[in-house]
Amino acid sequence: MATILVVDDELGIRALLSEILADEGHNVELAEDAAQARACRDRLRPDLVLLDIWMPDVDGITLLKEWSANALLTMPVIMMSGHGTIDTAVEATKHGAMAFLEKPITLQKLLRAVEQGLAKPSARPATAPGALRHDNGQAGEPMMSGGGMAMPVMPMSLGPQSEQSFDLDRPLREARDAFEKSYFEFHLAQENGSMTRVAEKTGLERTHLYRKLKQLGVDLTRNKRGGN
Repeated sequence: MATILVVDDELGIRALLSEILADEGHNVELAEDAAQARACRDRLRPDLVLLDIWMPDVDGITLLKEWSANALLTMPVIMMSGHGTIDTAVEATKHGAMAFLEKPITLQKLLRAVEQGLAKPSARPATAPGALRHDNGQAGEPMMSGGGMAMPVMPMSLGPQSEQSFDLDRPLREARDAFEKSYFEFHLAQENGSMTRVAEKTGLERTHLYRKLKQLGVDLTRNKRGGN
């Protein structure tokens, strides 16, 4: 479990990233501007920072340069922007950012970038100055993503342990709801209650998944990490 600082002036982005990262078991701290980010960084010494570029007063690149110049870049920093360019990504990496994610950030890209960032022994990128990383860790183009948070449908086998009997002598809607409830309960158990992982595996956007589970009466607390 890591402490991750999310710096973004948009409330919706902060809330979404916080929910996803907390669901992955991380401690998440939020800052809406550079002043709050400085205070959080000094107080918490986070393991990783997700830093938005376009913020009022002091932008993310300026804050990154400040940390770098003052030997405060002791953690990996992943830059985020909805209006990024290759030049911006190159500049960010030159000053110590390990990756650059373009908004809207896809779930897979976000989790992969965070995983790689937390696995790094130091904040500085291992590539040569000005070189960037693909999300697979290879030198090359900047790590960028787009296309929203919805995930593609992924084929899967539920396995023999998931076989259940259903009463088919009932209206179609009731039979379908019973199957869907068992289906989602199975995947929640498989993923230890991680909504992020279940959304990824079942091909549903997280908000839609929450609504569906609530509609079906699925107990969301039963399989949460650390619970029964």
